[in-house]
Amino acid sequence: MSVVRSRNGKAFRMLDALGLDNLEETVYRQLVGAPSANLEELAEAAELDAYAVSAVLAALEGKGLVARASAGQDRYVASPPAVALGALLVQRQDELRRAQVEMTELAGLYRGSVARRDVADVVDVVHGTEAIAQRFAQLQYSARKCIQALQKPQAAVVTREDADEAERAAIERGVRHDIVLERSVFDTPGIYETIDSGLEIGIELRVVPTVPLRAFIVDREIALIPLMQGESATGGHSTVQDALLLHPSGLLDAIIALFDLIWASAPKLVATPEGTVETAADRLEPLDTKVLSLLLAGLTDASIGAQLGLSLRTVQRRVRQMMDRAQVDTRLQLGYEAGRRGWL
Repeated sequence: MSVVRSRNGKAFRMLDALGLDNLEETVYRQLVGAPSANLEELAEAAELDAYAVSAVLAALEGKGLVARASAGQDRYVASPPAVALGALLVQRQDELRRAQVEMTELAGLYRGSVARRDVADVVDVVHGTEAIAQRFAQLQYSARKCIQALQKPQAAVVTREDADEAERAAIERGVRHDIVLERSVFDTPGIYETIDSGLEIGIELRVVPTVPLRAFIVDREIALIPLMQGESATGGHSTVQDALLLHPSGLLDAIIALFDLIWASAPKLVATPEGTVETAADRLEPLDTKVLSLLLAGLTDASIGAQLGLSLRTVQRRVRQMMDRAQVDTRLQLGYEAGRRGWL
């Protein structure tokens, strides 16, 4: 059976996406590799009992994946994969398109209801670790642009394996991950391996002496705030029992602003041959340093682009990003902040 295995060892069958379960895929693959076969031959090859194979064959016939051989009613042949599986693929694609349309309509209805919410409706309380883990996973898998988090120790609501899987899936979709760690997180056993793994797949990590609260922000549109209550029975650590889900509101804006403030001054973690080290949070990338130097020398954006082989839009975007990092509104202020922060 063909599988894809993730780094955490979890296997994914290739035909899962087309709606075939484990036994159906096993029997179908046996038939694909043979001119024809009867019930007993398939049961022996698949190491299954004949009753189970009979039920699977009936299901595969219903899906158009197998047919009775013309040589005899007791023998079966596989339908051509390009035809049979292609039809299933088209069907699944149609279902996904219909689901996308429905999701868009529901999102529109949701936005309308959000606009009519009063103050008490902008916060949902999520009770219980299982419900929190489910909501966390939903948020992670729904992310489109960015995930930002403030992380303290002893606040896990999902297993490390599930978190790794969700992070990798989001990063493969192009979702940026910016995470601030409280320094006490480094006291957690095995944390350096986790940090190195995160840096390797593209997560940007920064560290500060302490963070005021735990927060998980998705696309700067919604946030999950785990709450610590009580003491665990084993290690004496606080455990997550409840969480707040913040919808668009002034409260969510405040959490986002808090994250931005902490992020701007936090040293960045980088992987080196000697191990993971912290760097100055305000250190510019080499290309930004060149752009800023030419800007302060009086060159126009177009001239800077010509000198560095960049488009005008790229120069303007990088200057805007530096202004955002410096928390200024004008290029004159950027020059002052660049000198004060030692960027040049």
